[in-house]
Amino acid sequence: MKNILVLHTGGTISMHEDTQSGAVGPSLNHPLLDFTEVLKGIAKITTKQPFDLPSPHIGPREMLTLKNLIEEECRQHSFNGVVITHGTDTLEETAYFLDLTLDTTIPIVLTGAMRSSNEIGSDGLYNFISAIRVACCSEAKNKGVLVVLNDEIHAAKNVTKTHASNVSTFQSPQYGPIGLVTKREILFHYKPLYREKYNPQQISKRVALLKAYAGMEADLLDAIFDKKYDGVVIEALGQGNLPPYCLPGVERLIKANIPIVVVSRCFKGVAQDVYDYQGGGKQLKEMGVIFSNGLNGQKARIKLLITLTKTADPQKLNKIFQDPVCDFEE
Repeated sequence: MKNILVLHTGGTISMHEDTQSGAVGPSLNHPLLDFTEVLKGIAKITTKQPFDLPSPHIGPREMLTLKNLIEEECRQHSFNGVVITHGTDTLEETAYFLDLTLDTTIPIVLTGAMRSSNEIGSDGLYNFISAIRVACCSEAKNKGVLVVLNDEIHAAKNVTKTHASNVSTFQSPQYGPIGLVTKREILFHYKPLYREKYNPQQISKRVALLKAYAGMEADLLDAIFDKKYDGVVIEALGQGNLPPYCLPGVERLIKANIPIVVVSRCFKGVAQDVYDYQGGGKQLKEMGVIFSNGLNGQKARIKLLITLTKTADPQKLNKIFQDPVCDFEE
């Protein structure tokens, strides 16, 4: 029997729907706590609730709290895996934060629900049991942080929420799930080739996230400069291009040693310095803009928040975002 640590953090999986108004809100009693008997044949469960927050209320400080709690609990006890229940809106960001920072090889699995506990077709309990099963699976070790919902297992780096309400919302564009949950077994068909590892002691930097659009001007970038942000991620057009009107703002930030990381706003593909015109990726690269290797905007922001705790050197940051397997030097 495997020993599994379960951390409940809030979200729809712990909420209920008001039968009269249809509004979904926090439940007085966590619905999953009533299903201990169901899990007796699967694993020995230790439950903690570090906080009870809808996922839009969860930020990097709460993510760091989870990281420290998991490492402390694993030092004190012989856990074989960890399951975290979490609201789905920012679940992918917490998963990626933990993937970049946790120092452990045991399975770490995040799950949630798209329907509250008393709605027809509620998916919370099923997803929770699936996550427990994955955390108990020996093959789930050394695969980084995993996200399990709707019978699929996804890598934290690639998974994203793609639908506002559908139970099959979590997908990994271009890559697909790394495994499946069936009634009889857990099936993995590939694993990540490498893992990055950082150990932030605190998260105090501020990183903004912008989406580029036709006719975008420099004023938003100027506001980031004026508000003294430490970095910015831009979901750029196509393969990594910006309207030329943005360039004065880009130049101002770079001269102030405020890193700019560019990803593509496209659902699939990688930002690259391909186009050679004013505002094109080639010019942005020459100006000092950092191109991220395949992350979406919210994941690139998490990574920049973490790496800025160690360095603001543009060359080191550029290498980290382009070549994640490089040795990180403080």
